[in-house]
Amino acid sequence: MNKGLTIIDKDYTGWVEELCKRYRRSQVKAAVKVNQEMLRFYWELGHDIVEMKVEQRWGEKVITTLSADLKQAIPGATGFSRINLYYMKRFYTLYSKAISIVPQLGEQLPARAAERLASEIFMLPWGHHKLLIDKFSADSDKALFYLHQAVENGWSRAVLLNMLGTGLYERQGKALTNFARTLPPDTSDMAQQLTRDPYCFDFLTLREQFDERELENSLIDNVMKFLLELGTGFSFMGRQFHLEVGKQEFFLDLLFYNTRLHAYCVVELKTTSFKPEFLGQLSFYVSAINHQFKTDIDNPTIGLLICKDKDNIVAQYALESYTQPIGVSEFQLADIYPTDFRSSIPTIEEIEARIGEMTNKE
Repeated sequence: MNKGLTIIDKDYTGWVEELCKRYRRSQVKAAVKVNQEMLRFYWELGHDIVEMKVEQRWGEKVITTLSADLKQAIPGATGFSRINLYYMKRFYTLYSKAISIVPQLGEQLPARAAERLASEIFMLPWGHHKLLIDKFSADSDKALFYLHQAVENGWSRAVLLNMLGTGLYERQGKALTNFARTLPPDTSDMAQQLTRDPYCFDFLTLREQFDERELENSLIDNVMKFLLELGTGFSFMGRQFHLEVGKQEFFLDLLFYNTRLHAYCVVELKTTSFKPEFLGQLSFYVSAINHQFKTDIDNPTIGLLICKDKDNIVAQYALESYTQPIGVSEFQLADIYPTDFRSSIPTIEEIEARIGEMTNKE
């Protein structure tokens, strides 16, 4: 209950609290609307600069003049710096290569695709756009890929910057799989696009000669970052997931459910190079999940083997032998620390003793 709220009865209190929630939701919607309208203005201003050829018409210094005039004509308005005006120009130039939004949406793309793309362009905050403009000023395909991912997954600017650094565009949908042969056509493409190769685990800190359990433990300790790296729609179901088949017990490494695929996903980790026999174990786990957990509303379970490295030809040959939908990817790490790394770091006591020695010498 909110402090200071007049208490008449439970119904009144509940109503007031619901009004507060509605107000906060309306504030969020208003902020989104303001952002969209601002971006549309920026787009139109960028369009004018480009299509009116203002720099050719009035000289290269006209942008500086325009900045000063807009600031004077609209007191208190922000966003009219010389640099920001150039961003507006590049904003229009970058995305207009893919779609013509002005004057009418959908002139160069099918109507639905054009409307979706236009909507996403105006949903992303301006700070995100500036990152994409700086990174991909001449590559609209990559810019639109990251724009779509950022909108779909609700990435903050920091997350977008991190994904740009990991080269997600080059990794997305690149796992070796047999999905086209083992999944229905309407889900195989989506399943393929949800894969990555390699998976970037640069948020982990591991020692040399780490084993599969250490890798698994580290991923679970960083489960939010792990889910972000896995991609859209993954929900964590459990680690060392217990299965009873016949009179035997089995423990698969990681189990997820993907809300976009409406399917379970079994993930097995290997800290060694790919071996064909790894797929036999994974295929068995996929089959067991299908028998024991999959319902009529779920799509077929998929398996994903993430290993240290792989020979693509060997992996492709091995995948052809299986009827279960399986993918094979590698993982990469940023830093590996020596096994005796901790022993090389002085303890607090050793540091204090060293400081004492230095003090006595003085």
